Order: sequence, then structure tokens, then C-alpha cells
Amino acid sequence: MTLYLPEKWATDRERRRAAAVPEETEFASKPELARRMIERALQAGAPCSWIAGDEVYGNNSKLRAWLEQRRLGYVLAIASDQRMRWPDHRQRRVDAIAQNLLNLAWERLSAGQGSKGERLYDWTLIQSREEDGWSHGLLVRRSMEEQPEHAYYWFYAPACKATLETLVRVAGQRWQIEQAFQAAKGECGLDHYEVRHWQGWYRTSR
Repeated sequence: MTLYLPEKWATDRERRRAAAVPEETEFASKPELARRMIERALQAGAPCSWIAGDEVYGNNSKLRAWLEQRRLGYVLAIASDQRMRWPDHRQRRVDAIAQNLLNLAWERLSAGQGSKGERLYDWTLIQSREEDGWSHGLLVRRSMEEQPEHAYYWFYAPACKATLETLVRVAGQRWQIEQAFQAAKGECGLDHYEVRHWQGWYRTSR
């Protein structure tokens, strides 16, 4: 686990000194920290087939390109204004694509257990392109309300595994990860500000 140092903190000497942040520690974006953590895990021999994350990571083209270079499948949430190349070679917003394709085949699937039971949504996927046996595309989630809300995900996966059921399962892992983080904050005392120094966090997280 790597601690995120906001850019304002990174340039604030007094805050750095009070929190005992090492001099050599520089600001790094969350996608960059994610890349470093994944790289360390791979170098340590940890098995990894899929990466899941929210829009902070999905909107970052450099992180996606890095994952693709290493042949790591991902299902990453993205903002509705992200653009996807369509067969007419024009870049179109993903929300416009989903809304204009009226004949999309939606399937109701669970993204895993939540505090109130199964997280049921309607899902569909739109294949973009396939290269060297790997598929790129868009996964769309629709809530089951009278006026449904939509969420969007880029996916990159081996063509043989780019099924709706598999991609939904991977997308649903993000909630479990977030729940684990919430539990970890309580265990480490972050919710009561018990860890106030940089070195204290790294002792706690080992």
C-alpha cells in the first residue's frame, strides 16, 4: 500500500515537516501510484489477471496503455464524456453511443453482494476492436429505475474471456475493494486520526 500525498501537501514544507514526510518523496498522481503498486506486485510474483478501478484510473490513458503493454486485463470506470472511435472513424461520447443504440441487448446480472443484497443492474457491452487476440470495448451499466442512470467502463481482455458475465464480475470487484479500504481505515485508526505521521502509516500497513 502506498500513501497518496496531495499536491498541496507535496509543496507545503510546514505540513511535510509536521507529518515527517521524507524529503525525497515527491507528488505522484493516483494513477501513477497505482502503476507503481501493480509493478511491485508483479515483480514480487503476485498472480494478477485483472485490474478494476474507478474513473480516476479509467480516464487515464497512460495507465490504460501501460496495462495493455503488459497484457493485463482491466475493467475501469470512466466518465460519460470519454470518447470512443466508432466504425465511421469519428470519436463519439460514450453516453451518446449508448443512448443512440436502441437495439442494445441488455442482460440483468449481479455485480456481487452488497449491504442490501445482490447488486442487480442491466448490462450490455459494445465491442470496439480486437488486436492480437485481445478485445477492447465499452461495458455499460444501467440501473433498474423508471429513469435509469448509466455508468460506463472501458474493458481490455483476452477475446476468449471478453464475455458479459466475466466483465460484470470484474467490475463488481471494485465495491469489495472499497469495502476493504473502509475496514482498513478503522483497523489502522485513520477514521480517528490515530496515524498522524508518514512513518507511522508505513509501520501500520506492514
